[in-house]
Amino acid sequence: MESLFRCPVCGALLAREERACRCPNRHSYDIAREGYTYLLPPNQKHSPSPGDDKGMSAARREFLSRGYYAPLLNTLCCRILLLSGDSPVILDVGCGEGYYTAGIFQALTAAGRSPRMAGTDISKSILRSAAKREAGIEWAVASSFHLPVADGTADLLLDCFSPLALEEFRRVLKPGGYFLYVVPGADHLWELKQVLYDRPYPNQEKETPYAGFSYQAIVPVDDVITLSSQADIHALFQMTPYYWKTPRAGAERLAALDTLTTRISFRIHIFQKA
Repeated sequence: MESLFRCPVCGALLAREERACRCPNRHSYDIAREGYTYLLPPNQKHSPSPGDDKGMSAARREFLSRGYYAPLLNTLCCRILLLSGDSPVILDVGCGEGYYTAGIFQALTAAGRSPRMAGTDISKSILRSAAKREAGIEWAVASSFHLPVADGTADLLLDCFSPLALEEFRRVLKPGGYFLYVVPGADHLWELKQVLYDRPYPNQEKETPYAGFSYQAIVPVDDVITLSSQADIHALFQMTPYYWKTPRAGAERLAALDTLTTRISFRIHIFQKA
């Protein structure tokens, strides 16, 4: 079966077999038992184990699986259904543990579409979780800045809280293809931040144009969630950047809570490639 991915060494087409992906130049990449392929050459790694570690991966999996961010997933599904044809090719770059990737794939198939989807992330531990979510998606450990994907492949590219690799995004998108960039809104997790910090500040919101893309819309997603256990509170904390830069006093205040009600706020910036 022809893969959406290309060989990261020579750029040739990869054929997906039962246990490996191979190119005509005899480069071969094993498919892990979980279902993902490792396509990250050593010269693209910035550390021995890049990306989210096992603890953060587990926290994201547990928290997202409880549906707290379902409002964002539902909005993404609705927007992508409107932007997609019958057989769209969709890339989720920096896909994490696959919550949004799998949800979008399942929404498209439930609507009678025939999507071809691929998710990439630089963290091997988090791809293990992603690949278990949906066997109909191709998953690969890969850098967002060196995507193992041919020019002009994708109808739509999703970047959800991951680094921007605009040159690569322009390269892999078809002319007229869509790029959805999800970022936190100003008040995202405001009540959590009030517990952690003495003087929290809102996230910056701005409209930033990018060369080669035209702005189509900025879609807000705002809701309130209540976390009903310390385990869920800690999972949310551990999957955020605050986990690494919060003073001990703030972390101790959060650890003393049994419940937490907080705002969630996202902005989906929708661009179209010229």
